Amino acid sequence: MELVIASAVGIMTAGGIYLVLRLRAFPVILGLALLSYAVNVFLFASGRLAVDAPPILSKYADATYTDPLPQALVLTAIVISFGMTAVLVMIALGAFLENGHDRIDMEREDDAENGDASA
Repeated sequence: MELVIASAVGIMTAGGIYLVLRLRAFPVILGLALLSYAVNVFLFASGRLAVDAPPILSKYADATYTDPLPQALVLTAIVISFGMTAVLVMIALGAFLENGHDRIDMEREDDAENGDASA
């Protein structure tokens, strides 16, 4: 099971990095979302989820318990990534409406019009 989760985290991370390096706004947003999913799965898997075990150690429970900290971290990360994705979508939509395309250019507009990419 560890191999499956490690492979899933690795594949999601690789796909997220590939999408972040694209030169369009929409794949960059999808790549950041995919990276946040990979981090959430990694954090959740680091908690060693125990089946039928309480989240706190009490005198009525056995010696096993589930660590509640990774679960709280994942819930917090889900809320933060949702808010971050919403902000990025609004920024990308504003850039698309202003420029008419979602391409991310690394050179200035005035240099691109003159054909000079040295600046």
